Amino acid sequence: MESIRVHFEEMKTTFSQILLKHNFTEINAGKCAEVFAGNSLEGVYSHGVYRFPRFVDYLQKGYVKPDAEPELVHSAGALEQWNGNLGPGILNAGFCTDRAMKIAAENGIGCVSIANTNHWMRGGTYGWQAAKNDFVFIGWTNTEANMPAWGAKNSRLGNNPLVFAVPYKNEAIVLDFAMTQFSYGKMEATELGNSELPFPGGFDKDGKLTSSPSEILETRRALPIGYWKGAGLSLLLDILATILSAGRSTKELSELEAEYGVSQVFIAIDTKKLSNFPAIQSTISAIIEDLKNSVPDETHSEIRYPGERVLQTRKENLELGIPVIHKIWKEILVLTQPNLD
Repeated sequence: MESIRVHFEEMKTTFSQILLKHNFTEINAGKCAEVFAGNSLEGVYSHGVYRFPRFVDYLQKGYVKPDAEPELVHSAGALEQWNGNLGPGILNAGFCTDRAMKIAAENGIGCVSIANTNHWMRGGTYGWQAAKNDFVFIGWTNTEANMPAWGAKNSRLGNNPLVFAVPYKNEAIVLDFAMTQFSYGKMEATELGNSELPFPGGFDKDGKLTSSPSEILETRRALPIGYWKGAGLSLLLDILATILSAGRSTKELSELEAEYGVSQVFIAIDTKKLSNFPAIQSTISAIIEDLKNSVPDETHSEIRYPGERVLQTRKENLELGIPVIHKIWKEILVLTQPNLD
């Protein structure tokens, strides 16, 4: 499909204008627009520009409440439980990350869980948020059922994305991954581009592994990472998100008409509280240097650490504009038009 380049500021302004039409305050519209455009700027189009129309659809259907704010339910030392009140997942997740960092600054570690929230879009956003403020970050979310247990034909597990982040120099090392070989957002973006996945990512209607995103999206049988290991990790992430937040499980989310009201966990660690804090950056640098001494195979010219590609993509897209399928951008621009009710 034909693609165009849209500059970051234009994309952010467009998103903000649309959100203002859906009862967002100017500040909150700006925050959400910043994340959607920022995800796109850094190459995560599946949870940026290509996800934005669905976000607007969820606003219109009432699954996401634009004016809702998180509410403290319970506090116990370095642990807090919050109710997201179906507010925008981006805003709730940013808030919880800030809370986790504040608690960690006082206690060394902070754990904030939130029930009844919404899709946080790109989980790595909050890893970068914490790491750029010199905190280690661990966070995850549960989802509706979209992945089979190992050996099962039907989906009872979620792809439950998990994020780890560590401050590194002036940036961060950020690992953000779903429990499926490819996230559903990635498969949808690949389908939009009329492309195949680089590796098998799920099962077709005959139960055979396939690299076709269309076939996997049809069956909703994505392949767990590490086969049985990814399936087991998904189960534990769902259990922990559910019990720590006192929220909905994957099973309960799957009984709703759409995926909303998910459960999430945000953990921040203040490395300044550690006895070895002065040596941490040199320790990380030595580990990364050793990684970089790997001998690339015939398919790779460079070995990268998680999040390193973001730096290059960010620079390129700032200079050239963010690549967007023209048809999708035209659909987004329609959303800026006055309502004809």
